[in-house]
Amino acid sequence: MTLPPIPIASVPTPSLIADARTAFHDALLAGTLIIDSKGVPSNADKDSVLSVEVAKGIALALKVQTTLARGAGQTSGTSFEAACADFLRNTFLHLQHLRPGNWDVYQLKGGKGGAAVSQYTQYEHLAHIAAKAAADLQLAASLGNDYTIKPDVVVVRRPEPDSAISPATLAVPIISPGLATRAVLRDSANSLPILHASVSCKWTMRSDRAQNARSEALNFIRNRKGRLPHIVSVTAEPVPSRIGSLALGTGDIDCVYHFALYELEASLKALAAGGSKSAVGAMRELTILIEGGRLKDISDLPLDLAV
Repeated sequence: MTLPPIPIASVPTPSLIADARTAFHDALLAGTLIIDSKGVPSNADKDSVLSVEVAKGIALALKVQTTLARGAGQTSGTSFEAACADFLRNTFLHLQHLRPGNWDVYQLKGGKGGAAVSQYTQYEHLAHIAAKAAADLQLAASLGNDYTIKPDVVVVRRPEPDSAISPATLAVPIISPGLATRAVLRDSANSLPILHASVSCKWTMRSDRAQNARSEALNFIRNRKGRLPHIVSVTAEPVPSRIGSLALGTGDIDCVYHFALYELEASLKALAAGGSKSAVGAMRELTILIEGGRLKDISDLPLDLAV
């Protein structure tokens, strides 16, 4: 099938988020998002005509230029995680006027932040559980690995010194001696970073990957002590029904964010206008996800994390 031109509504006015979104896509176009010699985009399922055509429309809208052999799935996933982490650094860290604090973003798997969620205050106790389980086989058999949580990208906040919480310039101090002695925001009470958000990055969305993301989210919910972090997922999956395997429903994750939602929508509309019945059905599924607040564009993520 020959794709008609992809009608992108408008070119975004230059802004922090628009520029970061362009840089995010450029990073992926450098080798992660490619179209191979058989015309199959790297985020498509080669055995699905709809997946290939929708992904091709997205890639062309993003001006993909590279034609290479498809990279290994693990390599694509790691590169996608790195690009997502950079996007959040280039956006969320600049929202101090909306969400003041000492923030950082880490890519945990293969990144500089390490892979243990127990390094954050809400999950510190999991390190003690793991140590006990390692020394006791019966305990390990009883616990399984339900306490093991290894997110892809995290947003963290450092505890604040009392001088920042209660500056001398205030007429009435915020805190006084002997009170608020266990508040995790005070570095005198808590030396560990506070986990603000966990971002699960899924280059493609097959049923097993959706289940893994749900299980990880439930582990975050069940094992925390204190405030639950934002739990979100970012994907480059082109088929709405597969995105829905994670996005639909309530309670597991906050929301799923697509790496190029506007381009995905335009690609599906163009295919539907060209007579593709499967695209018409997929467009309906996409509309349900969007209108139901279960799927947003990656450009929405920094502002949502500022809530």
